[in-house]
Amino acid sequence: MHFTSEQRLDGAVLEREFTLGEIPGILWTPGSASAPAPLILLSPPPLGLRKAYPRLVARARHAAADGFATATIELPGSGDRPRWPAAEQALADLRRAMDAGEPVTDEIIDALILPLVDKAVPEWQAALDALLSLPEIGGPVGYSGGVISIGTRLAVVEPRISAAVLFAGSFVPRAMFEEARQVTIPLHVLLQWDDERNDRQAALDLFDTFGSKEKTLHANMGGHTGVPQFAGDAAARFFTRHLK
Repeated sequence: MHFTSEQRLDGAVLEREFTLGEIPGILWTPGSASAPAPLILLSPPPLGLRKAYPRLVARARHAAADGFATATIELPGSGDRPRWPAAEQALADLRRAMDAGEPVTDEIIDALILPLVDKAVPEWQAALDALLSLPEIGGPVGYSGGVISIGTRLAVVEPRISAAVLFAGSFVPRAMFEEARQVTIPLHVLLQWDDERNDRQAALDLFDTFGSKEKTLHANMGGHTGVPQFAGDAAARFFTRHLK
């Protein structure tokens, strides 16, 4: 991990950009922390860190006020990372089907999501290795964000993650349902009921499939980007319960 820039946000949060090989990322740590802080991994949407930055930094500030460090990395094929022609073709096929009012087939969903999960999850694990080696970062670790299939896979294969907040706002391959049965950590799932980008029934079915004994579904009216503030506050309280 190589830090490339550093700045203070209102004196309360230290923001450092870094690279991990070819992968850019950002780490936020509480400015007044006297002990290693628990960590929340913030998974960005697949539109690039620069475009997603306002939402990510808002979540990071909120988490820092609660004593958490947060970190994010750029997803494969997003932002300034090398283009991924196969993923771009799958996304084009998805948009073409949706614009034409045609069913989104399992083949399109699999081509779009499964390669992303296969590549992104090992990168998150490598980032976690690097982050936990820093003296200012301690456990336990939480995960927050989408693509929900990435969070599902990480919850299965990464024992250092103790709890997760998942955003049900992306298509879910059928293969992920089998993995969801293996998830046992506490979950807090956010669902926008009128999300134009989400198969609502698939999201409900996935929630029902998760094997966690403690899982909560917060469903709110509104579209993809309309998560209400009180839902975000509930997610923050969830992490405080399980990571502190």
